[in-house]
Amino acid sequence: MGLLALDIVLWLTGIRGHIPRFDDFQPLPVAPVSAGGRLVRAFAAMIAIFAALSLAVWATVWLAIALF
Repeated sequence: MGLLALDIVLWLTGIRGHIPRFDDFQPLPVAPVSAGGRLVRAFAAMIAIFAALSLAVWATVWLAIALF
C-alpha cells in the first residue's frame, strides 16, 4: 500500500515520468545452465548449509561450556 501511495504522489507531481519502471528495461539473454552446473550449485549450497549448521552447533557447545 505504501508503494502505491508513493507512486500516486510521484505521478501527481509529474516526477513519475522521469523514473524508469521495471518494464522499461530490456531483459538480458539468459544462458542455459547445464546439468553439471546445476549439480555444482546444488553441491555448493549443501556445503554452505552444512558449514552454517556446524558453526551453529559449535557456537552452542562453546557457549554452554563457557557458561558452566
